[in-house]
Amino acid sequence: MKINTILVSQPTPPEKSPYYDLERKFGVKLTFKQFIRIESLSAKEFRTQKIFVPDFTAVVFTSRTSVDHFFNLCKELRAPISEDLQCFCLSETIALYLQKYITYRKRKIHFPKIAQMDELALVMKKHNTERFLMPVADVHKEDMTIFTKAKVNVTTAIFYRTVSTDFTPEEIKQYDMLCFFTPAGIQSLFNNDPNYEQGEQLLSIFGPSTLAAAEARGLRVDLAAPTEECPSMPAALNSFLLKNL
Repeated sequence: MKINTILVSQPTPPEKSPYYDLERKFGVKLTFKQFIRIESLSAKEFRTQKIFVPDFTAVVFTSRTSVDHFFNLCKELRAPISEDLQCFCLSETIALYLQKYITYRKRKIHFPKIAQMDELALVMKKHNTERFLMPVADVHKEDMTIFTKAKVNVTTAIFYRTVSTDFTPEEIKQYDMLCFFTPAGIQSLFNNDPNYEQGEQLLSIFGPSTLAAAEARGLRVDLAAPTEECPSMPAALNSFLLKNL
């Protein structure tokens, strides 16, 4: 099959992205449009969870998205954030991102040397007297059993949700290949076109959970990443296009 158009379900990347090298190298057209978007819960919706932010002494951030929605929703809730509130982050990158909302040097901020959930749980275990709050999405992938095994008590609260972006069935079918990065993206595909039939359209999938979601829907996966040889989607597409163009 001739591949002329590829839909990458991610935000438009910066100018030096390797995606643009693919366009120049293979003469394909890449379009960037997410199948999902993230939106905050309203203050009214959040209150139905009966969670009072000031009751907690520590907050756990696993992404920059969780940071944004935590502070923005707390502002809408008019929930006071104590200067003594401790922050536990999955990575140093997320920890540094906190500077967008707080004075970094005045806070107790913790993160593991290796950005893995089990490593974060070990850091939190050293402070297991804290009352931990973790902002999550309505559908989240955090494995909470890791904290249970570490004997850390964590309360999750939904601060934001994933919503399908509108596509028409005709718009979806105009691409030779679709690239997905999340199970929610696969769900959005069928939300937009409940009668979607893959036919000759190619599917490129990133990540094991996304692969499982695609296979559960009976989809044919033509390209799966990451692999040892192709750790990123651009690398995987480069390899695939070399063999198929």
